[in-house]
Amino acid sequence: MNRSAADLADLLARDAEAVCRHYLCEGHRVGNYWQVGDARNAPGRSMFVRLTARDASRPAGKWTDAATSEHGDLLDVIRESCGLKSFREVADEARRFLSLPRADPKAFSSHAGSSAPSGARVSARRLFAISQPIPGTLAEAYLRRRGIVDLDGLASLRFHPRCYYRPDRTAPTETWPAMIAAVTDLDGRITGVHRTWLDRDGRGKAPIDTPRRAVGHLLGNAVRFGVAGDVMAAGEGIETMLSVRSSMLTMPMAAALSAAHLAAMLFPAKLRRLYIVRDNDRAGDGAATILIGRGQAAGIEAIPLSPRRDDFNHDLRTHGIEPLRSMLKTQIAPEDVARFMPL
Repeated sequence: MNRSAADLADLLARDAEAVCRHYLCEGHRVGNYWQVGDARNAPGRSMFVRLTARDASRPAGKWTDAATSEHGDLLDVIRESCGLKSFREVADEARRFLSLPRADPKAFSSHAGSSAPSGARVSARRLFAISQPIPGTLAEAYLRRRGIVDLDGLASLRFHPRCYYRPDRTAPTETWPAMIAAVTDLDGRITGVHRTWLDRDGRGKAPIDTPRRAVGHLLGNAVRFGVAGDVMAAGEGIETMLSVRSSMLTMPMAAALSAAHLAAMLFPAKLRRLYIVRDNDRAGDGAATILIGRGQAAGIEAIPLSPRRDDFNHDLRTHGIEPLRSMLKTQIAPEDVARFMPL
């Protein structure tokens, strides 16, 4: 079997999920992507691998690491995860993998987040439709305990009292209360949902292994608060963005749900200034760097906003709303202080 690198990469991409499950076993499927720490199979969320092609410009098997800006194909995954040096070693390992019998893909169909994107979107829309507004619910109590008290106009957030949770494909299904967030595209269409399972008393997240999960088509999309115009803010987590929103209620905002998805977010057509609400870690730095570069290429001014602690919700809970407001005033443009932070 004598194949070129392009041929091998193409063959691997046809079974991208199997490649990821074999070489990147520390990760897991999230919608149409495999998410993991890096190409060396470290635990984490900053690297994402596309599992199925959407069009010629977005083929399966391509990956990007938001923390380091590295990117590549599945041959690079094999090289890095196995610690190989020469292309001959990588090619031999790829050929060995391609000769292995494949597990039945249906065996993974019950795993959270692993359904086909189109089916996941339908399920996401159904879950959001049957959920209820958050006032008076455990979701409201949860957000208030995290210092987020202005909850008016949060149409993208809802609550479900008995949302299904399954630890893995072999475990029985459980039900927990959950905050449900709609993930939407630039036209407002729901493409997925994010679930935050809650403790039954609303004091925090549920005592389960993965209390946060998203399903559907996530890349480029976000949980949105307000309709984007010429100025908006974007960051990773829902609570992070709601914390910043507490100081700037009228500025449109978006939560991309991870550093990898933040780095890949799509820009609204009218956007001219983007505030990047970064988390204070390596992945946050990487996402901000990528977005600044992408913004410059698109003629958009990109300005990072930096917290004192891990993230802006940590700042809000530790210091309170007025110190947070004062800190943000020093980081945003003067004209936006007057526009979005009036006395």
